[in-house]
Amino acid sequence: MNRRFFLRTSGIGLASFGLMAAAPDFLHQFAKAADTKTGYGKKKVLVTIFQRGAVDGLNMVVPHGDSEYYSLRPTIAIPAPNKTDGAVNLDGFFGLHPSLKPLEKFWASKQLAVIHSAGSPDNTRSHFDAQDYMESGTPGYKGTRDGWLNRAMQATAGKDDSPFRAVAMTQQLPRSLYGRAPSVAMTNLADFAIKAGIYTQDMKGGFEGVYAQNTKDSLGETGKETFEAVNFLKQANPAKYKPENGAVYPPSPLGRSLMQIAQLIKAGLGLEVAFAEAGGWDTHVNEGGARGQLANLLRDFGAAIAAFGTDLGKRMDDVVLLTMSEFGRTARENGSRGTDHGHANAMFVLGNSVKGGKVYGDWKGLKSDQLNEGRDLALTTDFRDVFAEAASRHLGTKDLAKLFPKFAASRTNFRGYLG
Repeated sequence: MNRRFFLRTSGIGLASFGLMAAAPDFLHQFAKAADTKTGYGKKKVLVTIFQRGAVDGLNMVVPHGDSEYYSLRPTIAIPAPNKTDGAVNLDGFFGLHPSLKPLEKFWASKQLAVIHSAGSPDNTRSHFDAQDYMESGTPGYKGTRDGWLNRAMQATAGKDDSPFRAVAMTQQLPRSLYGRAPSVAMTNLADFAIKAGIYTQDMKGGFEGVYAQNTKDSLGETGKETFEAVNFLKQANPAKYKPENGAVYPPSPLGRSLMQIAQLIKAGLGLEVAFAEAGGWDTHVNEGGARGQLANLLRDFGAAIAAFGTDLGKRMDDVVLLTMSEFGRTARENGSRGTDHGHANAMFVLGNSVKGGKVYGDWKGLKSDQLNEGRDLALTTDFRDVFAEAASRHLGTKDLAKLFPKFAASRTNFRGYLG
């Protein structure tokens, strides 16, 4: 299958690790789904957001109770709570960047938790390598073919799974969803449902024709039927969706992605894993403090997540949203009033089953002898333990050794953010 042709002509990416042998089974799932009248019922859903570029976790979740924070960041530090442009107080020691104030209500209702000083034990400062390690779930090892989210899907696969079981709201399939478990990448639900329907009418010029030419023996005449099943997604009514509970999504890529994930959840199409991303976090120059570059990025980030949680309301009983970034940034601001590539970072977890209102993790401090290599926030929680807790306690993944090869994942290392 020519995946680039899919993306160029329809905004759709269908992937099963690029193996043609697996693709026909995936398309048969669509055909089967077209005959499903009752939907897939309630499913546990894990929504992941990747903050690409390494967000500054120390200004996102502010350690205002650590005096070293203000010594290290004379121009970009977030003022303490109750001061002008001050942090949103969480527990007397940590606070949210003021741009994240829309998340405060979820903290107060104990639906939101923070895991600080978390990340990869690998010391790379390469964006590419660190993202690959986090998405594959094997820090320091580049030979892993599949992604951790795909392995989670493989572990709980069933014969009647939805073809929309794993969906990425991205132009190309993210590394974390590579693998044998079928996954879908799309940038727009309307494009998926409507453009796909248009292209399937033309066997000569549409992507169905391209697919059929490459799968003559394995798929045969069933090609028409399987591609027509894409219209199953129209149950989500992508063009007519109206958020509930007064939720207002920001008109940004992340806002649109989370709104469409909410659509899929409400449509009962069997979604279990969703992926979204937000970029621009590489703030080497003029990062800003309570206002400026980072503040603007966090304003959109917080507004999108708050809208998602508000929109789903009671449905958040079955949904957990988890955020991540490849690494954090230096504790000390640089000469350009920004921050450079660091180490440990902060993660958010949102959901009605989350034991929120708490910052999880061990805080070593920001003094020189407490920092990693004398410059970065020290790591006290391996990201794989965070991921494993979500996969195990929320999705039902049992074999943690298969979920994270080359790592002795153990439930005793879970931080306890899920019941």
